[in-house]
Amino acid sequence: MSLGTAGNTGNQVRAFRGATQLSQDSVSEMSSAVAELLQEMLLRNKISQEDLVSIFFTATPDLISDFPATGARSIGFTDVPLICAVEIAVPGSLPRCVRVMMHATSARKRSEIEHVYLRGAITLRKDLQK
Repeated sequence: MSLGTAGNTGNQVRAFRGATQLSQDSVSEMSSAVAELLQEMLLRNKISQEDLVSIFFTATPDLISDFPATGARSIGFTDVPLICAVEIAVPGSLPRCVRVMMHATSARKRSEIEHVYLRGAITLRKDLQK
């Protein structure tokens, strides 16, 4: 039995990572930052919303104005399973950060996946800076 074929021959379920840093904790900033990140993840990896399986969000404990999933729903992710959790509070870690793990069917090999880190979150993955 092959997981992730979902009618797309050669496609498998893949995980795509991303993160962004909000400039402030507000409903509008949460919505715009999450929307920007998700759209960039889809664009860079040539994924359509139809390819999405699920999205898992974490937010640092200092983000309490809204759920990251609300931002996803505002751009049409209404039939994709979404869940939010709180990131562990490691001293000195990046504040106001939303992290994403998106599962989607894709023909890309793991080595071809482009993980997306925007705004101040690029400091989390200096190895991915261009």
